[in-house]
Amino acid sequence: QVQLVESGGGSVQAGGSLRLSCLPSGDSRRDVCMAWFRQGPGKQREGVATIYTGDGATTYSDSVKGRFTISRDNAKNTLYLQMTSLSPEDTATYYCAIDISGDPCSMAIRYYNYWGQGTQVTVSS
Repeated sequence: QVQLVESGGGSVQAGGSLRLSCLPSGDSRRDVCMAWFRQGPGKQREGVATIYTGDGATTYSDSVKGRFTISRDNAKNTLYLQMTSLSPEDTATYYCAIDISGDPCSMAIRYYNYWGQGTQVTVSS
């Protein structure tokens, strides 16, 4: 069993930055895929970024590529999402998730076994 706790959300003006954190606890197997998803008002949940803990490989959705950076601090066992150049379109609840299968990372929701409770990000114009 894995528990995920996100933090770092808040309100920011357009053009600003935020860093989200996700601290997992429980099952600590090494090679897993960790990801950030988001769900905006009236929208479906979508993948934002993934990182494979085995080799650090990352992927990003087109909508955030070049603005967001996913990373993991192995010593702190913490997942991060650094968000820059934020726009109102980035307003959403952000979730971290883990796929424990060990398969290559995907942004398909169905592959993720464990989810955090979400943290709200609001970007005003």
